Amino acid sequence: MGQRTRNTAGAPPSDGHVDPATESFVVHRNLLFTVAYEMLGSATDAEDVLQETWLRWAGVDLRTVRDERAYLIRVTTRQALSRLRTLRRRRESYVGPWLPEPLLTVPDVAEDVELADSVSMAMLLVLETLAPVERAVFVLREVFDLGYDEIAQAVDKSPVAVRQVAHRARAHVTARRPRRVVPPAEARGALKAFQRAVETGDLQRLLDMIAPDVVLLTDGGGIAQAAPAPVVGADRVAHVLGRINTAVVLHPTQVNGYPALILRVGGEVDTVLAVHIDDGLITGLYAVRNPEKLSRIDRETTVTR
Repeated sequence: MGQRTRNTAGAPPSDGHVDPATESFVVHRNLLFTVAYEMLGSATDAEDVLQETWLRWAGVDLRTVRDERAYLIRVTTRQALSRLRTLRRRRESYVGPWLPEPLLTVPDVAEDVELADSVSMAMLLVLETLAPVERAVFVLREVFDLGYDEIAQAVDKSPVAVRQVAHRARAHVTARRPRRVVPPAEARGALKAFQRAVETGDLQRLLDMIAPDVVLLTDGGGIAQAAPAPVVGADRVAHVLGRINTAVVLHPTQVNGYPALILRVGGEVDTVLAVHIDDGLITGLYAVRNPEKLSRIDRETTVTR
């Protein structure tokens, strides 16, 4: 699991010659990226973590490393933990709702139900409620199925302590995680209908598609216009969606394991809108408008627009 979220997750420099350290890092880099991304909720920060991991890995005598995968995961986890503690302090002063940086995912990620769920916007928001070590332990144990001894080395705790942390984190997440993972075909169909309703400004169709207690979170980061608090309720959310300018061009895509929409204005990415569906109705909408979180999506989708 965790191998297919993206194909360009931070790479070491290359001069054409592939030495054993580089070869091993390249083999594991998508796994390492996914570990870092699920811990941080930021593709940009995850790539920085991978660069830091590479710098440390490049100086290691490989003859002293018994398990290269475990060693790299351990280094990545420690670097991500350090960065996560810094990010959490910054997020305390974040303007308005905070959402993860949207991550383009290849289509077959949605077919891996567990992986799609683990990187979904809804799940990443649940992981934000965990303490840093709890989040690391949960990700390594529940998502990547690492053993307690291996996790203990990564987080500098005893295996007994890791078991306790894992139990606590699992209970916390279970109580808050999305109720049901929607099959990919159902999600795609719902997104297509939702896109038509938004494009036509059909408020009644929107009301028919969204749950009475639907929640819209808008992340502008204090830079782009956004609702300062969650918008709750079908009528209020439909009203917001109905105000989307007709000049906005909507492009369906795959973000964080599920179908989503990229909204472009004048050819530039204005918003990434992720949709959460439960029992046939849209229960959550995640609109990322902070331009600092959209530059990567803009670059990666330029060639396809």
